[in-house]
Amino acid sequence: MTAVEDAIIVAGGLGARMLPASSAIAKESMPLVDIPALTHLVREAVNAGVKRVHIITSPKKDLSGFFRDNTHLSIHRKDIPEELISPFADVEYQVHIQHVPKGFGDALSCALHAISGPFLVLLGDNLLIEEHTPPSNYVASNACNLLVDAYLESGLPCVGLSTVQDPENYGVVVMSNNKIIEIVEKPPRESAPSNKVLCGRYLFTEDTLSLLEKYAYEEFGEMQSIAVQQHWIRNDGLVGVDLSNYQWYDSGSPLPWIKSQIDHALRREDFSDDLRKWLESRL
Repeated sequence: MTAVEDAIIVAGGLGARMLPASSAIAKESMPLVDIPALTHLVREAVNAGVKRVHIITSPKKDLSGFFRDNTHLSIHRKDIPEELISPFADVEYQVHIQHVPKGFGDALSCALHAISGPFLVLLGDNLLIEEHTPPSNYVASNACNLLVDAYLESGLPCVGLSTVQDPENYGVVVMSNNKIIEIVEKPPRESAPSNKVLCGRYLFTEDTLSLLEKYAYEEFGEMQSIAVQQHWIRNDGLVGVDLSNYQWYDSGSPLPWIKSQIDHALRREDFSDDLRKWLESRL
């Protein structure tokens, strides 16, 4: 089976729902308490064994701070691992510009000329956290590792799934054993076929580029990537990997991000007691 050596982090969105904050800082740069979202994503990808990380961004978004060698800052916090201060220091990276925002599938096509073989995809505003540790004891998410394991076992494209209470906001899947047999995009809650939804983690195979050309944006619009996944469903299959044990945090809009901060901090041993006491007194 071909090794998974590349990961794409899709960070091209304008972050309109996070304005005015996103006018000054990319939403992927916003910290989950004290670690930026993009740092979590890079370390998750590296933890899954990739050799190259491809960042899809937009022309005016500035992520340059992540690519600098910031190890000189370690003198101020010797308890923090250097890979959190310079998250790209131990992995090759390439930056690709999506000049016109034409959806998820088009974003992937910006990097696929530089990729041969299967590749991971992580959405830049979606974090999947299992170990709620402070920076001094940091443990990278294992979510992408689970997708790699599923691919190496099946040889098929894979998608991460989570269980939600509001399926009307997501791509909802119908499963048969470990394979997806249907994807329904944002169905009404009362008619949603399940509460299992796509959660921003994918492992796509080498035929992705040719399928994006077959199911072109001009015909399918922002449903292009769903059309590609439905192609796999109709043919050899698309594997669903249950990631419901991971806390799913979204930095794409203010209220979910506030909830993410509080939830994560309450689960961290260095903050939980003081924060819980403050919340109880405040409420």
